[in-house]
Amino acid sequence: MTTYEREIYHIITSSEKHLTVEEIYLEIKNQYPKIVLATVYNNVNRLWKAGLIRKVSVENMPDRYDRLTKHDHLVCQRCGKLADISFEDLTDSLRRQLGEDFLSYDLKVFYLCPECRKREQDRL
Repeated sequence: MTTYEREIYHIITSSEKHLTVEEIYLEIKNQYPKIVLATVYNNVNRLWKAGLIRKVSVENMPDRYDRLTKHDHLVCQRCGKLADISFEDLTDSLRRQLGEDFLSYDLKVFYLCPECRKREQDRL
């Protein structure tokens, strides 16, 4: 792993947030001021392809990156806020329903976050 890859991996896996490449770039730039955005994109992509980090894609939003620890996501339909949640592991149930093994699954539950729900209620 290169120095940049190690640092980017550390930034992603130690963050409580689900970072975009641009957010990772802003953070790593503090330590490596000469780094360019393309370098961050390339390194994030390598880490993802190597299976070391998780890409979280939500329609009409930039991809975000996360640690591999098993968990699912809540996505606010209004503001796009992404939050971790742990549901019961569905692996055995999915395996039984499919009748065979599978590679992985990515569960995203769409809802209105408390802040957007409050704004909605305040408008009424």
